[in-house]
Amino acid sequence: MRVQAAAVLSALRTEIERGGGPGEDQLEAALDEMPARLEAELRRELGPPLARVLNATGVLLHTNLGRAPLPREVAAALPPLLDAYCDLEMDRDSGRRGDRNRSAEGLLRALTGAPAALVVNNNAAALVLALTTLAQGKEAVVSRGELVEIGGSFRVPTLLGAAGVALREVGTTNRTRLADYEAAIGAETAVLLKVYPSNYRVEGFVESVSVEALVDLGRRRRLPVLVDEGSGLLRPHAAPELRGHRSLADLVGLGCDLACGSGDKLLGGPQAGILVGTEAAIRACGRHPLYRALRPDRACLAALGLVLRRHLAGLAMPLDRMWPEAATHARRVREVASALEGEVITADGYLGGGSAPQAGIAAEVVALAQDDELLRRLRTGDPPVVAYQREGRLVLDLRTVEPADDVLVVAAVRAAREGRR
Repeated sequence: MRVQAAAVLSALRTEIERGGGPGEDQLEAALDEMPARLEAELRRELGPPLARVLNATGVLLHTNLGRAPLPREVAAALPPLLDAYCDLEMDRDSGRRGDRNRSAEGLLRALTGAPAALVVNNNAAALVLALTTLAQGKEAVVSRGELVEIGGSFRVPTLLGAAGVALREVGTTNRTRLADYEAAIGAETAVLLKVYPSNYRVEGFVESVSVEALVDLGRRRRLPVLVDEGSGLLRPHAAPELRGHRSLADLVGLGCDLACGSGDKLLGGPQAGILVGTEAAIRACGRHPLYRALRPDRACLAALGLVLRRHLAGLAMPLDRMWPEAATHARRVREVASALEGEVITADGYLGGGSAPQAGIAAEVVALAQDDELLRRLRTGDPPVVAYQREGRLVLDLRTVEPADDVLVVAAVRAAREGRR
């Protein structure tokens, strides 16, 4: 901060010396402006702090906006677990050191039917840990059609390389058969890997190997099967958009040795990597030295535990916002549209986070006239409101806005309009 203050003072002196700045009689006023100038300099140098954003995009798991919002009841319950000590790694009965994974494991076992479970800091970490444990120095067999880029230029082949696992590609981009896996298995094969495509689909002349068939092959050839489910869907979901998506519970039931998914996607919790599977495979991952580098902190485990308990109790999660109760949603949309002199139209929202990328979920939204400057003002306002423009309209999708925040959206739009005048 001392450096920034010196820079602002130096700039002020230069302005005065050049005659372009305040004179002697205006120096006091200029010094009064110093705090604001210093704040602007600090903001430029350090960047702004994280800000709460109102997501009116209709993309529930918006990667740029932090993906899954925690349920407000969960967020409200976190401070007592974070602003004091907690029994993260203590067995209170014995007073001895405990296992930080114990609570999350019990909940995940109950929710998925898995014999064992482990939590790390994200799904990429879960995949790397599993591959390193099962196949370091050997080969993983995977379909060419599943060598996906996860996001941020992070690719499955790169992850295998980081884990010290040789990649054995089988099949083609659009067609892979069980015989391709069988032909590729050799003395160096250590694991059969299946990766669910995230944000893309290959359609038309396609063929892939089912999890059931891969598990059967693994049992016959005495090879573990690892499935990267990716999205963290704990149990089957009734929504049509997710009907074909295998959940972690499904994969456990089919006999996969290990399956992994994300905590901050369809699970609706904090960023985390979830590993479920056999007792032997999970314990081997937990004993690996890499686990210590990848294990989550207490903030993650506290939030995840609370979210998992809500799943167990059958309480509504953020995922359910995409299918709101019709009458209630219609009332919200009409009230906001009326307040902003907008119209009500139907538009698609999306789960996001690579989940069901082509499955738009239609609902009523608020539509205003297209306005690039208004869109920018909303995005940079206080609070920021992120909306989108499509087909000549500025769209506000309230499914991804908390009902209590509707008044803030209305106020933000009015303020942004007023700022243009």
